Amino acid sequence: MANIGMWEILLILLLVLLLFGAKRIPEIAGSMGKGIREFKRNITDVERAFKEADQPPPVEQRRPAESLNASRAAEPADASKEARDREEPRRLIS
Repeated sequence: MANIGMWEILLILLLVLLLFGAKRIPEIAGSMGKGIREFKRNITDVERAFKEADQPPPVEQRRPAESLNASRAAEPADASKEARDREEPRRLIS
């Protein structure tokens, strides 16, 4: 990629000023800033959802091992079929 010098930058700024006008440039810059903020917010939300999905449930929601084994002994033989028939969790990105 070519290096852009001081004169090229000034020429680009002059062309932008001529094309859009002095009143319109702050509006364009403001809308670009809002768009970038919204994009960053969406990226942060997706990253947070992935982190929450990877974390195990809190300790209060886990069952102790002995009650887990007792509940498995009391389950009918069709429990594995019910587990297979359950709907898969939704994925955010395919």
